[in-house]
Amino acid sequence: MSLDYVAIDFETANSSSASACSVGLVKVVGGRVVDKTGWLIKPPFGHDEFSEWNTRIHGIVRDDVVDALEWHEQMADLLDFVGDEILVAHNAGFDMGVIRGACAATGIETPESRYFCSLQVARKTYTLDSYRLPMAAMAAGFDEFNHHEALADAEACAAIIAHSAKRHGADTVDELAAATGVRVNRLAPAVRFV
Repeated sequence: MSLDYVAIDFETANSSSASACSVGLVKVVGGRVVDKTGWLIKPPFGHDEFSEWNTRIHGIVRDDVVDALEWHEQMADLLDFVGDEILVAHNAGFDMGVIRGACAATGIETPESRYFCSLQVARKTYTLDSYRLPMAAMAAGFDEFNHHEALADAEACAAIIAHSAKRHGADTVDELAAATGVRVNRLAPAVRFV
């Protein structure tokens, strides 16, 4: 067994969890980055307004995504990159909510995947004034990155998990979860009642 996972980060066009406009993905095998990618996403109709607040944070505007593929057109590529690995994200509830929301808005099934939160791990690993991504990444030795650029944020998240695993003597994400008391959760399709 080894420290294998895929760090993921989304940026959204507005406050809707379905409004993913960019994704960053970083594959880690044996505690080392082996692949990374990211792309723009055209948010689905009804979730496609770009709020001034969100644009101020990440700099993405409607014109940037006009030629991008939509969520349902990109899901296969995302799933191919992730494979069977555990997803990790900083404040994972947000990023898993984006997956659920975008799938629901486009009528596709939410994929089943295990996921883990680097924010919760950072709180159990470091003593910081703030556990926001830039501060936690700096504690992990990963600084000077373009915060709120999806791929850069995914790289920072990947670094936090790798550094935390070393500090806790964990060889796998499950061992890190046990050492920190942070639960590995499961992203699953929403239950529909008929």
